[in-house]
Amino acid sequence: MGRRQFFRTAAAGISMIATPSVASDIIFRSGTGNSSSDSPSPLLLSRAKAALETHKSRIRNRDLLAIADFSKPSRDPRFYLVDLRGGQSNSFLVAHGKGSDPAHSGWVHNFSNTHGSEATSAGAYAVGETYFGQYGESRRLIGLEPQNDQAEARAIVIHPAWYVNQTLIQEQGKIGRSQGCFAFAQSDIAQILQRVAPGTLLYADKL
Repeated sequence: MGRRQFFRTAAAGISMIATPSVASDIIFRSGTGNSSSDSPSPLLLSRAKAALETHKSRIRNRDLLAIADFSKPSRDPRFYLVDLRGGQSNSFLVAHGKGSDPAHSGWVHNFSNTHGSEATSAGAYAVGETYFGQYGESRRLIGLEPQNDQAEARAIVIHPAWYVNQTLIQEQGKIGRSQGCFAFAQSDIAQILQRVAPGTLLYADKL
């Protein structure tokens, strides 16, 4: 092969290399969460980043994304804290609402924004202020989209819960259900509240 043909072939090869997608610009490193599978799916991460851009006027903390992947069963750590600046992600157990899983299968079957549904709502939330309620230290959530804009009125919040733990998973293959809230293990709530600070975006969905 002559020099001219070689360089033409090389240039053609370079032009065929795919450009990384928006969701692949983070190189995940091992985190300190509860699972070796600490990285959210690229598609869900892409959706969460798009929501961050859409609602940026309501979000003060743009270095971290909180993502709940309700495509996964409740026995799996499916709540991700994604450090957009450092490229690190950790995962934790999180409960879904009774109304999203009436038969208590451990899977989310549907979302709802309706009062009294006790279901999880999908979409983007702005993390609100801290308060002390029946479960202890908790944090309010503000729904930013039509599919979750009743979150405050429904008292959908972040809180700890006794029914989120590894013992239940070992005994019944799933954790308990909330009334639509994002409920976490007592052992994880301190880290969740520290990192998912007021002004952070929380994104929930299933693929």
